[in-house]
Amino acid sequence: MDSGSENHMLSHSSEDDEYRTEKYGCSHYRRRCKIIAPCCNEIFDCRHCHNDAKNSLDVDPLERHDIPRHEIKTVICSLCDTEQDVQKTCINCGVCFGKYYCSKCKFFDDDVSKNQYHCEKCGICRTGGAENFFHCDRCECCYSNSLKDSHICVERAMHHNCAICFEYLFDTTRGITVLPCGHTIHLECVKEMEHHFQYACPVCSKSYCDMTPIWERLDQEVASTPMPPMYQNKMVWILCNDCGETREVNYHIVAHKCLSCNSYNTRQTRGGQATCSSTNVSEIVR
Repeated sequence: MDSGSENHMLSHSSEDDEYRTEKYGCSHYRRRCKIIAPCCNEIFDCRHCHNDAKNSLDVDPLERHDIPRHEIKTVICSLCDTEQDVQKTCINCGVCFGKYYCSKCKFFDDDVSKNQYHCEKCGICRTGGAENFFHCDRCECCYSNSLKDSHICVERAMHHNCAICFEYLFDTTRGITVLPCGHTIHLECVKEMEHHFQYACPVCSKSYCDMTPIWERLDQEVASTPMPPMYQNKMVWILCNDCGETREVNYHIVAHKCLSCNSYNTRQTRGGQATCSSTNVSEIVR
């Protein structure tokens, strides 16, 4: 930085900064600078604004791309329009670009209520407070401390798209939940699944909540639906999505029960036309 530029820096009160905060930034972050994307040399409020614009349906599929966030080298002050190297305060007017600043991620945000922190192993900034999370080396992502001794490790658990909305999970700004099977998914996507009476992981098909009341209702449904004589001795092979057991059971039009764990979350694998009991589970829940 040119030392001479320090002579004409302007000082601002905290009240002035708060006022200026409301005027600048975008829907994603409150900040007082814009970034110059190193990939296309265009100006954006933040990386999400860039990615949304450059991955829209209006863009040629061959031209779509995400910004390499760690390669950002230049920002523009939103107050005085001075172009400069990435840093926390403007070299010209002295305004703070963001109360939270990460020199590694080239990230600014004035809303410190998010409790941002930089995870060295993830290589990105996360929210929620470093004291509330731990990094799982096998899953290669940060989880809540409440899962430290209870979660099932899935290699690179968040390094893939959400199975429902297909947004990349590792650096999403939306809430994520870890299912009992270890797979990750957006919390709002799980809620959307439940609105459609779907209670199994979309990746491995294991039930992610206590389905005992539903299985009991299916027991009653099966008992009240006797099969015709020609089918009473028919046997089929099933695979249980919950416990992984494979065994031969009596064929039934309603659903097939796993005799190992009492789950009806099963699929027929042999002995006639393949069926999946999860479809009938949805009907029972309704």
